[in-house]
Amino acid sequence: MITINSFLIGVLVLAVFVIVILVKSAVVVDQQYEYVIERLGKYRTTLGAGFHILIPFFDRVAYRRSLKEEAIDIPAQACITADNVSMQIDGCLYLQVVNSRLSAYGVENYHYAVAQLAQTSLRSAIGKITLDHTFEAREILNRQVVEALDEASQNWGVKVLRYEIKDIQPPHSVLEAMEKQMKAEREKRAEIAKSEGERQAMINRAEGERAEAIARSEGEKMRRINEAEGQAQEILKVAEATAEGIRRVAESLSAQGGQDAANLEVAKKYLDQFGKLAKENNTMILPANLTDVSSMVATVMTTLEHAKKVERTAG
Repeated sequence: MITINSFLIGVLVLAVFVIVILVKSAVVVDQQYEYVIERLGKYRTTLGAGFHILIPFFDRVAYRRSLKEEAIDIPAQACITADNVSMQIDGCLYLQVVNSRLSAYGVENYHYAVAQLAQTSLRSAIGKITLDHTFEAREILNRQVVEALDEASQNWGVKVLRYEIKDIQPPHSVLEAMEKQMKAEREKRAEIAKSEGERQAMINRAEGERAEAIARSEGEKMRRINEAEGQAQEILKVAEATAEGIRRVAESLSAQGGQDAANLEVAKKYLDQFGKLAKENNTMILPANLTDVSSMVATVMTTLEHAKKVERTAG
């Protein structure tokens, strides 16, 4: 009975020993991780993702490193600008382990080392610019910090990807002065914009009045041209009608009986006008040969005949 119990205890001890050996020797490395292995306190190898077997009691996992990009918060710190203005600035640093061995043996704590170096690099960069340029030069400051960190972190097995300034807090007095300055600048821009608007409005009104005057003068010019053309056409038509009337009168006088008809018409017009003159005037001068209508008609006809001869000669 004692022998069986001793055997069972021995088997149990052996099983525990095997389990311990398996736990100590079998290592599973996750994706995007690396394990730094030491053998008897000395660096042996770096294990990538997968299943690995170690030598129990000789090999051990000394460091575990993530190969993912890490974000490190940089606490706020006091920085002094070139014009001696103190301000509080904080930021965020993004880095990645590219060499697990160097990150384990090149520096005690690469997170702390990179954070401290980021702060000192930022203070150095801020000290080269003035307050007014601090807010405008964020991209430049970020680039300068990354360049300084990247150069120093090569021996630490890490790669600084980027640095971002999160917040800049100047002193309260500086904030008040900046607010007054911005208010004055806004009022200045408003006055300039107002004056520019008034200037443009005056220019627009002047151009409108000029265009109106030109259009009015052009209209007056066309009106006068049209009136002149109308008067010319009127004179031409009157002249043509007069010429046509004279021509027809001449043709009528040349026709058979035209002379007698003209004598009769002239006598009739003479008597009508003489009668009207007698009705409209209380006093009038009578011609000496009032009763000699035939001699008057003959005189008129002689005149008409003379005009006819002149027309023929001109023709």
